[in-house]
Amino acid sequence: MEQEFESNEIIDRLPAHLKQFIKPQNYEEYTPINQAVWRYVMRKNVEYLSQVAHASYLDGLRQTGISIDHIPNMYGMNRILKEIGWAAVAVDGFIPPAAFMEFQAYNVLVIASDIRQLEHIEYTPAPDIIHEGAGHAPIIANPEYAEYLRRFGEIGCKAISSAHDYEVYEAIRHLSIIKEAEDTPQQEIEAAEKRVDELQNKNPEPSEMAQIRNLHWWTVEYGLIGTVDNPKIYGAGLLSSIGESTWCMTDKVKKIPYTIEAAQQDFDITKPQPQLYVTPDFAHLSSVLEEFANKMALRVGGLEGLKKLINSKNIGTIELSTGIQISGNFSRVIEHEGKPVYFQTTGKTALAAREKELVGHGTENHPEGFGSPVGKLKGINLAIEDMSPRDLRAYDIYEGEKITFEFEGGVVVKGKIITGTRNLQGKVILISLKDCTVTYNDEMLFQPEWGKYDMAVGKEVISAFAGPADWHSFDMITHKPSSTTIKSKKTPEKQELESLYESVRNIREGKNTKFSLQAAFDILKKHHPKDWLLSVEIFELAHDKDEKLASEVLQHLEEVKSNRPEVAHLIDGGVNTVKSDFVAG
Repeated sequence: MEQEFESNEIIDRLPAHLKQFIKPQNYEEYTPINQAVWRYVMRKNVEYLSQVAHASYLDGLRQTGISIDHIPNMYGMNRILKEIGWAAVAVDGFIPPAAFMEFQAYNVLVIASDIRQLEHIEYTPAPDIIHEGAGHAPIIANPEYAEYLRRFGEIGCKAISSAHDYEVYEAIRHLSIIKEAEDTPQQEIEAAEKRVDELQNKNPEPSEMAQIRNLHWWTVEYGLIGTVDNPKIYGAGLLSSIGESTWCMTDKVKKIPYTIEAAQQDFDITKPQPQLYVTPDFAHLSSVLEEFANKMALRVGGLEGLKKLINSKNIGTIELSTGIQISGNFSRVIEHEGKPVYFQTTGKTALAAREKELVGHGTENHPEGFGSPVGKLKGINLAIEDMSPRDLRAYDIYEGEKITFEFEGGVVVKGKIITGTRNLQGKVILISLKDCTVTYNDEMLFQPEWGKYDMAVGKEVISAFAGPADWHSFDMITHKPSSTTIKSKKTPEKQELESLYESVRNIREGKNTKFSLQAAFDILKKHHPKDWLLSVEIFELAHDKDEKLASEVLQHLEEVKSNRPEVAHLIDGGVNTVKSDFVAG
């Protein structure tokens, strides 16, 4: 795979199936308007969040080296993040939830490197660098929270999805892209919103992934910390939204103590949240996560776990009590008295132990699927895995012996034992037979002409989780997003406006520019009368140096407010920040 991004030791550890999502940041593509949007949001955020955010946020801004004046360069961020054991990579918008969480498990922060348009400065449904860089990165400087995030990733990437989840993911990704793009026809947005609504209103039984995504949303994205009466912000969605960080502190947003019940509370990514959850401290987040993990198929296994994998229609893994792991697309389970007694996969399947593929049992050895009984033998109290060498000899479970295994659930395996495979503890985990038939009642499950039969050994299914046990067993470099982020158009008018933004930026930074501040403002006023952000920036520079120009700018901004009432509060916010900075200075 051709590497187009700058790596480091933490990123090097990532498996190839995660690296496929990484893209270059292309810092030179950020326009002067993009930089001004970043600066406005960060100035407003730091001013406001210093009062309402958890103390870790401002400490983290300093520790992660995130500047108020410039969009962060990911490679510069990585040099600083490395000191706290993390790294950051750029991706294109939303990536599948399981991949997002697995990145976290490797201590890697996923950053959507595009930035919201000026028109969506307060909030965008699409992930962007303001949300990721200014929201997620600073708070992970808190070691307890960083460990929660890592652990969440580790557990979350094992959560089993449903086929419905993937449909919802693709629909939301598409909606977020076209909503953020310029000039998307309203009817196209409405059609995409309708599709999301239809899918979300189907209300199927929520999968593990749907539930753990809810927990992620109400903590990592939209979490409050402290008490219900006096909460502070730590969720990245709130930290990066100048609109919602203010809105969430009002009485219009219900505050609820954070418990595992939040797993059942759905969310709408395109609207402000009507309720938020408050954790007393970061330790409580980990406690609720463990409580949820204890209910997952990852730790419970059993019949329910197998059924979840069948419903997912994706590669998953079960682990039997001997430690043998079977990875593939599970298609069938035969049950008896509430327990699985036989399972079947379809298509490429691999066997592993301790997340490492067993020699001779990769997908090339099991290209058409794999089936095996589970449980104890009928009339024998001792499970095969618990038998000593003497017991195995006594029951004729020995190489070269013809044998009939009759399982409690009704599955019968007849054949001649070729060999057995043991784990590190010496337990038999796999028995291979030739001339073998496997039957259940009158149904033939395996017949001799199909070749060698490998029977997994285990009295129960102790774990079931998403993804393969050993990622090397399968070709996972297959992700093809249905849509990609739409870049903003470069019209002559937009290019002229960008050059004005650049000139004002150069003036602020003491660089040579072909325009004076007055000239830049005159062109702006004449040719771009709807733009408000550059006028705020000009006001900031003129405020204590050119009273006449500052007064002209304020008068112009009053006209913009009158013509565009929807941005009046943003203009007021920017002007007030300038004035309060001046007073503080």
